[in-house]
Amino acid sequence: MKIAVSGKGGVGKTTISSMIAHGLAERGKSVVAIDADPNGSLAEALGYDQEKKGRIKPLIEQKELIEERTGSRPGDMGGYFVLNPRVDDLVEKFSVGVDAIRVIVMGGLKEALTGCYCSENALLRSFLRHLMVERDEWVILDMEAGFEHLTRGTAQSVDLLLIVVEPGIRSISTAKKITALARQAGIPEIGYIANKLYSGDQIREISSLLGSGDIRAAIPFDRQAVEADLKGEPPYAACPATKAHIDRLLEGFDLH
Repeated sequence: MKIAVSGKGGVGKTTISSMIAHGLAERGKSVVAIDADPNGSLAEALGYDQEKKGRIKPLIEQKELIEERTGSRPGDMGGYFVLNPRVDDLVEKFSVGVDAIRVIVMGGLKEALTGCYCSENALLRSFLRHLMVERDEWVILDMEAGFEHLTRGTAQSVDLLLIVVEPGIRSISTAKKITALARQAGIPEIGYIANKLYSGDQIREISSLLGSGDIRAAIPFDRQAVEADLKGEPPYAACPATKAHIDRLLEGFDLH
């Protein structure tokens, strides 16, 4: 399966993405985890020690690679470049192993008004299309609140979009916007994860405001998750209560 996780900033989507990836790897699945949030920290949530091992360089910053594959140097104005560059070796060359999970940091797409960044965008989108369409691993895509990375072709190859929401009208409003974009893009299956709940009544309120009952998990606020984040510990190992909810979520997947 190819699973994209989105939601408003701060709702816990990176924590949940990392726990889904660990849960699948624990069950013997081959997993590629993609950090597509420019402000994300998926590798650290999975257990990567940035202080000891160094920062993972995003694909968007790999200027020599982009020039080699597209024929255009990043930032150059005008000229021709390859729209479908070779990307089938990027997982093997640029992923970082965290336990049994391969992690790649993509970086954010560049805005056209800041210069001609078309070659970078071409590489990222071709890579994402390769991941979604041509490879057979489980792919977990930790996204920002939007679909800038997904063209219509790649979006239709996402098997499931999980939108993380927390109690709060701004989070729910963002979830509704993401849902509308996902339907326009042709994503076949959309579900919600209600996170950081303080009471049982909140799940009914969230469901009512979303206008959808397809809530795949309802996760209470977990103080251990806050403490794990402060200590830089992977939440899958440090948060047994939340892990139990993620395990039940995974039971709904076809793991055969």
